[in-house]
Amino acid sequence: MWSIPWRSASGAAKKDSVTSLSDETFRAMMDWNPLFATVVGVPGWDDRLEDHSVDGQQALRARLEDILRRVDGSDESAVAKDVIRHQATSIITLLDARLVEHTVARGLNAPVAVLLRMASQVDFSQRLHLVPRFLDQVTERLRNTDRRPLRRHVENGAAHVERFLASPVQEWEGDADLRPAFARYREFLLSLEGRDDEHAGLCWLPDGEANYAKLVRDYTTTSYTPAELHQLGLDLIARLREEYAEIGSRVWGTTDVAEIFRRLHTELLWDNEDEMVANAVQAVARAEAEAPNWFGRLPKARCEVRLVPEVDRRSAPFAYYVDAALDGSRPGVYFLNPLNATERSRTVSEVTAFHEATPGHHLQLSLAAETELTNLRKFAFIDSYIEGWGLYTERLADEMGLYSSDVDRLGMLGLDAMRAGRLVVDTGLHALGWSRQQAVDYLRENTAMDDTEINSEVDRYIETPGQALAYMVGRLEIQRLREEARSAMGDRFDIKAFHDLVLENGVVPLSTLGDLVTTWSGRA
Repeated sequence: MWSIPWRSASGAAKKDSVTSLSDETFRAMMDWNPLFATVVGVPGWDDRLEDHSVDGQQALRARLEDILRRVDGSDESAVAKDVIRHQATSIITLLDARLVEHTVARGLNAPVAVLLRMASQVDFSQRLHLVPRFLDQVTERLRNTDRRPLRRHVENGAAHVERFLASPVQEWEGDADLRPAFARYREFLLSLEGRDDEHAGLCWLPDGEANYAKLVRDYTTTSYTPAELHQLGLDLIARLREEYAEIGSRVWGTTDVAEIFRRLHTELLWDNEDEMVANAVQAVARAEAEAPNWFGRLPKARCEVRLVPEVDRRSAPFAYYVDAALDGSRPGVYFLNPLNATERSRTVSEVTAFHEATPGHHLQLSLAAETELTNLRKFAFIDSYIEGWGLYTERLADEMGLYSSDVDRLGMLGLDAMRAGRLVVDTGLHALGWSRQQAVDYLRENTAMDDTEINSEVDRYIETPGQALAYMVGRLEIQRLREEARSAMGDRFDIKAFHDLVLENGVVPLSTLGDLVTTWSGRA
């Protein structure tokens, strides 16, 4: 999922204090990421872009530190205080990591790639005049730094801008003459001397090990160390190989995991991109029909399936979700990237749809937006909760009877293995000093991903250190809390009530979610 996925129901706080440090924190979040505000329909930021200048980011950092100094003495609820602490600390961590100074290609934090990806999806008219300054700020940060992007990412970033420059003028550009500014940015990228693939991770950059440790804590909201997460990933991969063998024996009569991977790479491929979209639409419809049996509350917002715009396909992930606009002018959208569709396995179609749409991101994010919680509680950037829920629903979909066949369950295992592999590869790159090729080789040997997906994934991990860890850590914690609640409650346990509890409190750190479930199940 891309990093701006939420929809807002704007308005005053209802459950937390009205004066509020929550509202102040939310305003700081929107100042940090104003495109997010436009995507979700929060008014007041439609004429702004993110400030990447050193002075601007230091001023924001000072505001967040002031919020942290005041949170303990505020009259916010205990849950709100947890979220405030996490959000302020999280943004400070990301600012201190200075990712803008070495992220230029396809990472979730790559400023220019994100701008180009989102420009056609929101009303960009009031901020067009800011685009040249935005590009100049990014250029200055790349020029005046003690760190460098990866050489291949410099080339990929420049190629992305070149594709934009070669395309017809797009509707979002209006009458603004933006292309000379993009051309200058591209020329600057081509002048950079990037670092080589042998030194791909954060640990090779100044303060890299310390920054990565903080990012790990931020993205997982746990006390796991990189070494512990690396070993957890290795253990999960080993167990998944047993599941591959079990299902592979039913589908193809073989327990040889290497042979199962080979057949997944060479068989069951898409005939065309229309077939890919049709399959996703059917999976979403099936999930929506079954959801009332597993959830007490369902969202009002609709979800549509669309293809990633052609100009963005080489830089966009293979799937992501962007939530609905507040006023109903835009539904929630599950975007599919058809790049190299005929070379990709159809087995991951259903599991990806369940993760991104229902019962995954669309259901969770839309339900949060439709509560009367504060905006902070609805839209906090806590990936271990958001992505943990998305990954949890991939296995939940099997319990719900949503997968069409064992072939599609192999796809479920495929994405499980990708997320377990992320624990190994992300920590390998950024803490253990792995080369990019080591990361590629590990995923090639231990997952069913094709080479296009592997290369895209590895480049994403390099440019977004720590984020990929959130998925599996969050999934495992939600599963653990569910089983502990079931054990404590016995016959009183109700799966619909459990899911409603997890979703009705908004986006929270995993430790906070644990406290909420413990109280609900009577174990407190």
